[in-house]
Amino acid sequence: MRGDGDGWVVSDSGAAYWGRHGAAGLLLRAPRPDGSAAVLLQHRAPWSHQGGTWGLPGGARDSHETAEQAAVREAHEEAGLPAHLLVVRTTVITAEVAGPNGPSWTYTTVIADAPALLDTVPNRESAELRWVAEDEVDELPLHPGFAASWSHLRAVAASIPLLVNGSS
Repeated sequence: MRGDGDGWVVSDSGAAYWGRHGAAGLLLRAPRPDGSAAVLLQHRAPWSHQGGTWGLPGGARDSHETAEQAAVREAHEEAGLPAHLLVVRTTVITAEVAGPNGPSWTYTTVIADAPALLDTVPNRESAELRWVAEDEVDELPLHPGFAASWSHLRAVAASIPLLVNGSS
């Protein structure tokens, strides 16, 4: 069943959303040398949807995956992040498109911590991967969906102590 999530969902209004079973992205935090948090951002390849903007590694959920599984898988595929070093802290549904019988598409942001600023390996979907101080995220041209949810995500993340060396 792997890979059955790729495809567009078209809402009643005609807007298209990537991920037949929804989508998920990983907001990965790690401690900077001064102890403050940095987040890993992806500069989307120019050819991709909303290319040239900054957002989170992420993508379509497969039918058999939880949001957490999808976000961690996508982060491995797009940034080379090893799953065993990521600690999922919480999830936040940051976009929801209503269908005739309830939600028909959701984007879930998975907030996770890493013990350090991990090395990354971009795939073809990334023009660049960069660890960015939380205070500097708004200075970048953000993907519209991420831009709309960043202040809420930052507030949620701030309420969860950053794990440092495996403990908060």
